[in-house]
This record gives sequence, C-alpha cells and structure tokens, in this order.
Amino acid sequence: MNLDEIKALIDLLRDTDISEIEIEREGVKVRLRREKLKPSVEVVEQRVEVPAEPAAEAEDTSHLVTVTSPIVGTFYSAPSPDAEPFVEVGSRVKVGQVLCIIEAMKLMNEIESEVEGTVVRILVENGQSVEYGEPLFLIEPA
Repeated sequence: MNLDEIKALIDLLRDTDISEIEIEREGVKVRLRREKLKPSVEVVEQRVEVPAEPAAEAEDTSHLVTVTSPIVGTFYSAPSPDAEPFVEVGSRVKVGQVLCIIEAMKLMNEIESEVEGTVVRILVENGQSVEYGEPLFLIEPA
C-alpha cells in the first residue's frame, strides 16, 4: 500500500459519512478513524435586575439546640412510608425520644433527642441524603 492509496482513503473518509476504514493488503494493515463532531449548543444567559429588598434580620438561633447527623445516610422522618412522622415542628420531645431514622448501609439508626424541649425547625426533607455533622433539627430547650 503506497502513500497515494492512503491519501485516497483519507479523502474518502472526509467526503462521506464513513467514520472508520480498515484495510489489510500484502501484510500491511491500515486503519483510519474519524471522530464525528458533536453539535454545538450555545447557551445565552439573560440577567434580570431585581430591586434589592431590605435585608431581613438574621434569626437568633444561639439559644436553640442543634441535633446533627452522627452518620452519613438517608434521613427518614417516619418508621415507614405510611406512618406518621416521629416529630413535627411544634412537637414536644423528651430526652431519648426518637426524632428520625438515618439509614446507612441497610441499617436503620434511630436518632434520639438529647434534650427536652420543642422542635422549632426540621432542616432536612424526608428521603434526603445527609452527611456526618449535618444539622437535622433545631430544638428549643424546655
């Protein structure tokens, strides 16, 4: 196979929809491959100016107890999909009361309250993945 024959194969690839050619002749093997170009997409970003609202005062949560996740896993607010949640905002909780379950490696880990008080805020959604140390609940101590 000579250089002119190889150039002809390159032209063939360029002028057709063929993406790969492999030819073996007289103990010489030649493979030519062309990568198809992907269509380009242009993204146009449009910015809209929104008048700034007065900054809301940051809520003081320093007096609240934050319950954090002791493990990485999936947060569940109830023992089963059709059951009532362990706690809701406004629920009174006691020390040792189950607040939620975190599933990790197919094990269901009950997360218990370490304080007596009222649940002020639930910071994660049912079925959401949580990380170690991620805040789950804010509890106002009694």
